[in-house]
Amino acid sequence: MTPFQLLAIVAGIAVLRGVLSLRPVIAGTSGRSTSIAREFLDPFIVAGVAAWVLITFVARTYYIPSGSMLPTLQIHDVLLVDKFEYRFHPPKEGDIVVFPPPIPTPDDFIKRVIGRPGDTLSVTAGTVLVNGRGLVEPYVADRPAYELAIRNYGIYVSYGAGWQRLDPASANVPPKSMWTAPDRIPPHCYIMFGDNRNDSEDSHIWGFAQDDAAFASGPRKGESAGFTGRAFLIFWPPSQARVL
Repeated sequence: MTPFQLLAIVAGIAVLRGVLSLRPVIAGTSGRSTSIAREFLDPFIVAGVAAWVLITFVARTYYIPSGSMLPTLQIHDVLLVDKFEYRFHPPKEGDIVVFPPPIPTPDDFIKRVIGRPGDTLSVTAGTVLVNGRGLVEPYVADRPAYELAIRNYGIYVSYGAGWQRLDPASANVPPKSMWTAPDRIPPHCYIMFGDNRNDSEDSHIWGFAQDDAAFASGPRKGESAGFTGRAFLIFWPPSQARVL
């Protein structure tokens, strides 16, 4: 349920409560309609408003619809996402983040932060190198079957038959003017990979995620960008429950 849907339900209950409260008191009823409204509807209104505040500003649930984060997250897992943390600091390397991707989709994506603004990054022989350091990634399903390099103000990907630069018309790759160096991730941009590297629609396909402003290029150019929050807990099913 989205915050808008919850707010609509709460508003409907509040209207019903108001209608019942304003009904004329029928002789002999002692105002039972008003008492019923207060006793049964007011708690729903208070709880609904509290829930709306929580899922809008603090935390909300997120359902895993695909296998792009296997084996860390299973299909049908339900997570709690902290929407408050990134108001104080940017995402950290390794965080599992829910965010709107730079491609048209009705749903947010969930991926792992691999590269942050100012980092150098490449994927070589199945190993991710960040600032020249090979990442130890026990969480991945398989090593990536592609190679990737950030260079010459672009993202280049190879599947073994030459390098191809991600096209800014279909991927979020900012123009040269927004970069601070030709081989470093631009400001406010992040490389996001799924743990199921070879079955994940992520930065090696659609470019950079962004933590602020509007997408710089791609099919959602000009639309608002940002991070929904950090996934910190699997709470359903109980057999999978754990802190991430």
